[in-house]
Amino acid sequence: MKKKILMGVAATTLTLILAACGGKSDSGKSVSSARIMASDIINTMDPALATDVISGQAMANTYSGLYRFHGKKLEPDMAAKMATVSKDQKTYTFHLRKDAKWSDGKKVTAKDFVFAWQRATDPKTKSQYAYIFSGIENADAITAGKKPASSLGVKALDDYTFQVKLEKAMPYFEKMITLQTFDPVEKSQVEKYGDKYGTKSSTLTFNGPYVMKKWSGSDNTWTQTKNPNYWDKKNVHIEKLTYQVAKDPSTALNLFQDGKLDDVVVSGNSAQQMKNDPAFNNRAQNATYYLELNAKRVPAFANVKVRQAISMAINRKNFIKQVLGNGSVPISTVVATKMMYNDQGEDFTTAPDKKVGQYTDYDLAKAKKLFAEGMKEVGSKSVSYTLTSDDTALAKSTLEYLQNALEKLSTKDAKMTVNTKSVPFKTRLQLSADRKSDMVVTAWSADFPDAISFLDMFTTGGAYNDGEWSNATYDKLINASKTTDATNTTKRWNDLQSAAELLTQQAGVIPLYQLGESHLTKTSIKGMELGPNGMMNFVGATNNK
Repeated sequence: MKKKILMGVAATTLTLILAACGGKSDSGKSVSSARIMASDIINTMDPALATDVISGQAMANTYSGLYRFHGKKLEPDMAAKMATVSKDQKTYTFHLRKDAKWSDGKKVTAKDFVFAWQRATDPKTKSQYAYIFSGIENADAITAGKKPASSLGVKALDDYTFQVKLEKAMPYFEKMITLQTFDPVEKSQVEKYGDKYGTKSSTLTFNGPYVMKKWSGSDNTWTQTKNPNYWDKKNVHIEKLTYQVAKDPSTALNLFQDGKLDDVVVSGNSAQQMKNDPAFNNRAQNATYYLELNAKRVPAFANVKVRQAISMAINRKNFIKQVLGNGSVPISTVVATKMMYNDQGEDFTTAPDKKVGQYTDYDLAKAKKLFAEGMKEVGSKSVSYTLTSDDTALAKSTLEYLQNALEKLSTKDAKMTVNTKSVPFKTRLQLSADRKSDMVVTAWSADFPDAISFLDMFTTGGAYNDGEWSNATYDKLINASKTTDATNTTKRWNDLQSAAELLTQQAGVIPLYQLGESHLTKTSIKGMELGPNGMMNFVGATNNK
């Protein structure tokens, strides 16, 4: 979800896996259906405003952008074929399907993409994802309020030809536009409902595999049904998806065992209890959890030694075993492993892990020494702050573990007091966006399989740099990877690795773990495909029951 998504701590259903069971339509005809666990309510159904994985998955089901991931393969969706790309890699021309329709029967045209992209970059929309359009002609000037949204480098050459002009080559552009922010929207709906657009299903039209009806923003359950107007409807075999919010792992387990949900996420004791069950499955996610510290609220966090001490005081392996129990793994950088590879097949995180692993390895003695030294440099003998997380059972257990671990940094020379606060997922997102958290347990799921999807967040002034960390060298490395070195594979790789290493060494954010989700899913389900963007594609899934 933040980003597709920022995620609810530790219990977020990053992948909402589909399972089918029998049901009946209003006409009495048997339909294939699924009952799926969600970890929280949908925050919004407005593609320009969505920042979390829950909303992102709901949109992946109901909207279609230019492309869609089928497993790791990127394929055309609203586009009839892959784009025509100019020799300088700065102009992309997309030819749209002429049989694509909205759920109200109107045709999906290039103008819908032009409107949606211009709207998302317009400061009036207040999209937290507007920054991701950077690199498209005039996008930076538009988001800065220096040019009108109409100047964005997008154009409808005709009803079915959509052209995008970039200011610089972007090697990841085609993967990036699978993000929900790039989905088309109907101008007539947005203008009709204004600020209420996306807050309930009656304000929306859909062009994806499913449509949603009778949903309002506060619902703990929602249903999505097969869209008869979707161009690839013949491959949508599951006709009805019903989601139910379940925040407690034990509750989720009970619902599954009682036959009330077909797919749930389990963790901790529930996961350990069920690990030998045929329905149990672990799924590695391109998502990482980390601590974000706000030095403007807690001055001691401006000290590198204090931040490094916090990182080294956390026994990640022990935490994962005792609290999570869901297949997650410790990390040394904020970038997910097994996601991005070079031409030699080397994982992006391999080299950085060797260089900066010392800053994330558990070493309480060294951590206490660093903390005392750092506090002396700060000129204080104590620091007190509030650590915030979500209100799920697992998130609360995470807070308790971290509070206990971090307060062990205290010595006779310096004391650390950690208060904790649990809030609903939506509230936690808002507190972070408003920069009102001292320290927060947060997460990021890759929008596309490239390290820049993680690292770009932490540049000075970044929309998702909620801790407001700033480092000039880091900024230069990220900028080089996006400009002068963008088309040089080796130089860009080195820029991003150096940035990842610096972020960990300076503890700009403190990496915790890469998410592994333990699911209980009915064994009759086949063909579920998790994309590198963290979204599950339901097209093609079957029930072999």
